[in-house]
Amino acid sequence: MILTNLIAIFRKEFQSYFTSPFAYIIAAVFWLIGGFFFSAILEEILQTLSFLEQSGQLSTPVDVPGQFIDSFFGVIISLLLVLLPALSMGLYSEERKRGTLELLATSPVTNWVVAIGKLLGVLAFFIVLMIPFWIYEIIIFSNASPPVNLNIILLSHGSLILVATAILSLGMFISSLTDSGILAYILTFILVLFLWIMDAIAANLQEPFKSILSYLSLFDRYTDLVKGVLDVSSLVLFASYILLGIFLTAQSIEALRYQRS
Repeated sequence: MILTNLIAIFRKEFQSYFTSPFAYIIAAVFWLIGGFFFSAILEEILQTLSFLEQSGQLSTPVDVPGQFIDSFFGVIISLLLVLLPALSMGLYSEERKRGTLELLATSPVTNWVVAIGKLLGVLAFFIVLMIPFWIYEIIIFSNASPPVNLNIILLSHGSLILVATAILSLGMFISSLTDSGILAYILTFILVLFLWIMDAIAANLQEPFKSILSYLSLFDRYTDLVKGVLDVSSLVLFASYILLGIFLTAQSIEALRYQRS
């Protein structure tokens, strides 16, 4: 029964993006900007490599895929700073605006099931947005010499999905607090921006606050994973942010359920 409800909510949320003009605008802008940087970064790396070969300065093989991943994923994470709040802002705020959130709050479906289903739906749409870039990478990396380190590639993409899930989860909670999608976007953007610059803030603090903020830095852990540094504490931190967003969302809807009763 729980799994059936979860799938139904996931399907409803996922399909809603394909009937929303706003979602198509987000996809078009993301693909346009991402595609531009994809080709620009790759061209710059290849031109630099060609110059080194012609000038006789290339003595060892160059890890082109590694350089590309470092540069391109740095750009992608910057785009997500703007993209993900736009995807998460309507998860609950639209329900509030239409008056259907009360139906969710008073339904027999648990708040956790609703929250997880919605999160999986928006995450699936984000993965759809990433598919064209993955296809380009497969085409390019299949001809790489030396061969691509598959572990680093998988770890890089996995870290991108983890950080996206964490941001979407926190954005979902903020969306559950207001019926204004614009306000939800702004608050989520501010939160993500804070998580982005947390390392810079920590550098100017004294212990133990410095160590605490450094540990909680979402994007610092993301950078480590993209570089192939797999640390269990990083995975625990991502999971903690994801569960925190789901928990807070469930509690937010439970508060509404309590008010209605």
